[in-house]
Amino acid sequence: KQGILKTDNDFLGVMFKGVGPDFDTTFIHHNMVEGSIPKFSDKSSTNRILISNTMAQKLRVKAGDRIFAYFIGDGGVRTRRFNIAGIYQTNLSQYDKTTCFCDIYTAQKLNGWTEDLATGAELTVNNFDSLRHTADILTQRVNRTQDQYGNTYSSKTIRELSPQIFSWLDLLDLNVWIILAIMTAVAVVTMISGLLIIILERTTMIGILKALGARNSTVRHTFLWFAAFIIGKGLIIGDVIALAIIILQKTTGIVKLDPVTYYVDTVPVEINWLFIIALNIATLLIAMFVLIAPSYLISHIHPAKSMRYE
Repeated sequence: KQGILKTDNDFLGVMFKGVGPDFDTTFIHHNMVEGSIPKFSDKSSTNRILISNTMAQKLRVKAGDRIFAYFIGDGGVRTRRFNIAGIYQTNLSQYDKTTCFCDIYTAQKLNGWTEDLATGAELTVNNFDSLRHTADILTQRVNRTQDQYGNTYSSKTIRELSPQIFSWLDLLDLNVWIILAIMTAVAVVTMISGLLIIILERTTMIGILKALGARNSTVRHTFLWFAAFIIGKGLIIGDVIALAIIILQKTTGIVKLDPVTYYVDTVPVEINWLFIIALNIATLLIAMFVLIAPSYLISHIHPAKSMRYE
């Protein structure tokens, strides 16, 4: 229900979203700024509402304050007085600017509806990857069907309701792969250069090994194992530093972000051991693979010439 929140000095147009006792408040609970989440009812009105921090700052109110709400309809202007039970902040501006939570009973009465009427029903999937499959089932069973009042049903996924958020997230995912590709390219060039330098520095040793009967493949494998040792040592040191930074950020949130742009106020981090292990193994395999070709330089080193090499 559309309405207007008004204080002695300010007013703000908002949308009152009525929810019942079965409403999952987990997400809102993790984003509470002040106060508490009221027990929403579908049988009576508690006159308690939950507003966003954006609304609270504009109206200059806090949890526990009383506030008047005005609703304009066919019967004129209706007035209700509410108590602000709590203040939340999701940093999703399109919701924080407009959404105010109240009892579903209150929203139904303001709309002049019976208890079996509502604007919509929200379904949460256990696995987000099954969103499209669930949406297809709802489309087949619900879309274009009518209820006893002649209203036609339709369904939309969260991607269709908020496409800009998911487009932004997809762009971030693309950036991650681009950054990984650039880092891999830099690492490959560095490792190739390092291997060539080691080979040139050990030219005399290579000549001695060949003079003693060592095959090219044996010498090549020796240098590749040495390169693998250096790469592995670098990966371990990098993992320790990276995990330390991640744990520091997770516990303190020291690196901040602008919530208006990024929807979060701190850099979110996650320790995914499977991804970390896979990334380390992939890095090691790619680095070793690209070092195979440069290692064939050893085959062109002749023992006699290498003895005089400086």
